[in-house]
Amino acid sequence: MKLDVWLNAPLDNAAQRAAELETLGVDGIFTFENAHDLFFPLVAAAPACSLDLMTNVAIAFPRSPLHLAHAAWDLGQLSHGRFRLGLGSQIRPHIEKRYGSTWSEPVTRMGEWVQATKAILDSWQHGTQLRYEGRFTRHTLMTPNFNPGPNPYGVPKVLVGALGPKMTEMAASVSDGILIMPFNSARHLETVTLPAVTRGLSSSGRADDDIELIAEIIVGMGRTDEELERARNIKTLMAFYGSTPSYRTVLDAEDHGDLQPRLNEMSKRGEWMEMSGLISDDLMGRIGVYGTPRQCAEQIVARVGSFANRVCAYFPAFSPDDDLLAEFVEAFAAVRST
Repeated sequence: MKLDVWLNAPLDNAAQRAAELETLGVDGIFTFENAHDLFFPLVAAAPACSLDLMTNVAIAFPRSPLHLAHAAWDLGQLSHGRFRLGLGSQIRPHIEKRYGSTWSEPVTRMGEWVQATKAILDSWQHGTQLRYEGRFTRHTLMTPNFNPGPNPYGVPKVLVGALGPKMTEMAASVSDGILIMPFNSARHLETVTLPAVTRGLSSSGRADDDIELIAEIIVGMGRTDEELERARNIKTLMAFYGSTPSYRTVLDAEDHGDLQPRLNEMSKRGEWMEMSGLISDDLMGRIGVYGTPRQCAEQIVARVGSFANRVCAYFPAFSPDDDLLAEFVEAFAAVRST
């Protein structure tokens, strides 16, 4: 099980930060879509390190599968085959109101975006005729001028960020891997996520090793009382996630489904700070991991070590300094080897 961390650096410092993270011993770095583009930092980082690189996640629907295929091909070539393209659906208000794009039937649409992107990449790699015709996207023209040809490092993997059973089942049936969303718990993984993976693999005639399972974990970590108190701010992110209707499935699994509409109403009133007060310490520890670097490493391995190929550690409360991060990386390496 490998360990990935967020490449949290301005674009002009992304290359240097990637090299520093490699020195600390992480296996890979990821970017996600927030206030800045998520591909550019990986372009800067690729030549500066030998880490695995991943978008976690690029929002799919506002982008054409052709655009995604070009980005994946170029980053795959630049990184010598170390890039994975992680895609996500987002939710309707953001797709329509922030991106100005189209939202409908997200599971079916995401399945087509994955299949279309893979079809384009495979056409370039193997020289076969491009012919993908879905309900939401069609790709039937690829002339030589627009074809980069085979990637010398192979076809980049296309992954899907998933939480609910339908998206997870679809991702298991068509993608190269699943980015299991960080708002999750051991009980939800056992009762919802993993059964959906099994159904998706079975329905498509695939085997377990046909896909990667990448667990994303919210980590609240510290060594001192001050750091540990600050790390409790992971509750703010959990409250934000919990306010979204599509995330209620996790709260239901933990017998806290009634929190979702309460958090949603508070979010509409802008009561962001007050929302975190509804997340108890017990629920915080079930959804995320919390404690010293060793304790967090032990909790992560206990929760996902039996099935995950990789772990994306997400530190939303505050960015750990390099000494704290190095201690966590060392602890994770020690725990996963036992």
